[in-house]
Amino acid sequence: MKAQFKYAFRSGLSVRGPVFAVILAAELLVILLGSMGWLPLSVMIAAVTLGGIAIAVMLAVNIYSDVLIFNRIFSAPEAYLHALTPAPRREVLLASVVAAGVLDISTMAVVILGQVWLAILLASSNVWSIIMKAILWDSSAVVHGLLIMASLLATYLLILMIILFCLTMKKSVFYQKRGGWLLTALLAVGIVYLATLTSLFLIPFGTVYFFGKVFILVTVGDLGMAFYVLLKLLEAVALFVVTSKLMERSMNI
Repeated sequence: MKAQFKYAFRSGLSVRGPVFAVILAAELLVILLGSMGWLPLSVMIAAVTLGGIAIAVMLAVNIYSDVLIFNRIFSAPEAYLHALTPAPRREVLLASVVAAGVLDISTMAVVILGQVWLAILLASSNVWSIIMKAILWDSSAVVHGLLIMASLLATYLLILMIILFCLTMKKSVFYQKRGGWLLTALLAVGIVYLATLTSLFLIPFGTVYFFGKVFILVTVGDLGMAFYVLLKLLEAVALFVVTSKLMERSMNI
């Protein structure tokens, strides 16, 4: 299992690592010089603008790097090696999901935090006073913020598993079927719609809004958001189990 994680993280860092290192070094340099007051306003404005571009670049690189990670499972030649190893397919899948999730979340969090720091410096605000105010927030606000972050992470994991499940279906059930890509796309749309329907379980905790009698939105409070996180994690786990089972049965590389 350690080997699976090592190869997954290595694949994910091959392109992402150098790009992230350059962005991080540039942000740290500007933050350091800006905190000392050594940079003129024009340079700080340019730095904030470039920081926004860096977020978009990091997002694009993360998506491309995730493709490299998943190629290990679905595409030759690396997929042949994984198919011949004695490790269960669920271990390869778990290593890929964990590697993609950890690298995506950590890199985006650092880059976005750096951009926020630059924006605060540009506004000539006291960075440390803002940080202390955030730490000394009312406990309910802290809980609400943590629940929002948890809900975003749970939704991200679910989206990741939907993609992997659909790719596995394309390589197994829909393999060499006429219109395989179309069937896969329709399957993805169907799963996303079913995932929205499961939000109906949150009705006791919030208010329901219908859009065009097709789309549903449920607004919830903190308790409902906690159940939302649990619901999306359960959906992601269910898709993980089904995907690993499909991989164990037959998958065409």
